[in-house]
Amino acid sequence: MTNESDFIKKLSWTATIMSVMMYVSYIPQIMDNLSGHPSSPIQPLVAAINCTLWVTYGIAKKNRDLPLAAANFPGIIFGLIAFWTAL
Repeated sequence: MTNESDFIKKLSWTATIMSVMMYVSYIPQIMDNLSGHPSSPIQPLVAAINCTLWVTYGIAKKNRDLPLAAANFPGIIFGLIAFWTAL
């Protein structure tokens, strides 16, 4: 492996971890929503739609991009939960 490919591999894993952490950060919002302090449902719904598009893209393209799909999959789950609990 070259230095550039090592960098890209480390960058992709770092980006994947940060993406998952970003969507897991919906948990406090979901807890607030469930305890009677709902927030706006628009942002998590848009995030869930965006993540659905990226997961579909990562899986559907000829050379599958599984790290991209894996990084965005939690956004679908947590975005929809945050959306539904904010209603």
